[in-house]
Amino acid sequence: MDAFLLGLESLLQPAVLLAIVIGSVGGVVIGAVPGIGPAIAIAILLPATVFLDDLVSLVLLLGIYGSSMYGGAIPAILINTPGTPVNALTTYDGYAMTRRGAPSRALSLAYSASFFGGCFSIAAALIALFAFGPYLRDLGALFGQRDILMAAILGAVLLIAAHRKTMVIAAMLFGFGFLIAMIGRQTTRKIDRFTFDIEYLYSGFNLIVVIVGIFALSQALNLMVGKDDDPPEARISGGLFTGFKDLISHKLIAIISACYGTVMGIIPGVGEFVAQFFSYSTARAISKDPARFGHGSPEGLLASETSNNAVPAAAMIPLLALGVPGEALTAMMMVVFFDAGIKPGPDIFENNPDFLFSLFSALFLINVFVLITLLFSTRFIAKMIYIPNRFLGAMIMILSFVGVYSIRNSFADCIFAVIFGYIGFILRRLDWPLVPIVLGLVLGSIILERLTAGAGQIKTALDLINRPVSGTLFVVILMVMGFIIWTSIRNRRKHFQ
Repeated sequence: MDAFLLGLESLLQPAVLLAIVIGSVGGVVIGAVPGIGPAIAIAILLPATVFLDDLVSLVLLLGIYGSSMYGGAIPAILINTPGTPVNALTTYDGYAMTRRGAPSRALSLAYSASFFGGCFSIAAALIALFAFGPYLRDLGALFGQRDILMAAILGAVLLIAAHRKTMVIAAMLFGFGFLIAMIGRQTTRKIDRFTFDIEYLYSGFNLIVVIVGIFALSQALNLMVGKDDDPPEARISGGLFTGFKDLISHKLIAIISACYGTVMGIIPGVGEFVAQFFSYSTARAISKDPARFGHGSPEGLLASETSNNAVPAAAMIPLLALGVPGEALTAMMMVVFFDAGIKPGPDIFENNPDFLFSLFSALFLINVFVLITLLFSTRFIAKMIYIPNRFLGAMIMILSFVGVYSIRNSFADCIFAVIFGYIGFILRRLDWPLVPIVLGLVLGSIILERLTAGAGQIKTALDLINRPVSGTLFVVILMVMGFIIWTSIRNRRKHFQ
């Protein structure tokens, strides 16, 4: 209880409350503009977090992360263009409702579903902290260097497994990110790895520079080479409070979808897309009118928006408990933890419990503030849909260069950001995923750090898994890999039959 009160006191600081407001409104606006998305916005903002207080920085990023999906539903419903990639499924039933003359009902249902999913996930996380906090603190003693190493490897395996149809490509890109993580001087043993006597590379690549290049600059180039197509105009008429009735009418689907989002958010490398797939499929299976799905079903829209907004709070759990980011956005947030001197992992429950309560309480306030804002200002935010793509790309590029240069006042950082930007641009053109590179860099750093720190205890390969936790995680890794191989063989047999 003392930790909760201390966390609440930290949350009520004017700077933190201002970060909640700016992050919430900014996230909604960013989500409402097709082509940006939270990853790009967070990548642009990361350099600025170096100069902010740690809690203010995290709350600002969480505000963008948690609220962008609210905003992303606006163009998905009104013009059949998802504002963020995770709102793609929202177009199936949301836009169909708009074409039937019910855009306000669709928007209201999307907001209500997102709010319920977010609050459900936050409550589940807080209950877990209250109920299991003391045990988690004791559990920290069981986690050694080899255990966290194996947890990072498990995160890598789950990430690759999540890219079902492009697992080979995902593994290759993860390896590329891992290779980037290896570049630099290993300080304890004074070993230079792939530096080629270039002084800049002695300290390795700055994570923020890589993220800004891969996500922000690549998208800026993508927007600037595209066309400025005018989206069709969609008028919003009627009240925005009717969706709450639909939420209550289909409360079972809402609860099931929120559970899917929470569970999938906890599993590293899975995230919103898998949660939406399971939620939408389950909702259609238990619906009294399954034929309506994809043609304007309120249940389909409810399942999609509830599940995707339940993920952000749950995705913080593996990051905080194990120090393993589940996807790109939580990987970016690790930069703020590192700059603040806070090491995510089991010890955080003992050393910084008030910090945890501040984060989850901030997430709840973000959801409340976003819901209130959208119910009264959707008509104004919807106008962001019509910003020209090329102008948007130019602005992203300018902000990216300003942010990268401000980190260390280094022109070399800008050059390397451009190089990674072109790599990201090529990958976007090939329709290859960008996330494995970033997670390869982050998880690769964790793997190398833990492997080096525990090298004195490792004499043979079996020493990596001779502890209870590392052994259990190794068994899970084998099970996941076995499932992947079995699924691939089964699909290949079906293909040749």
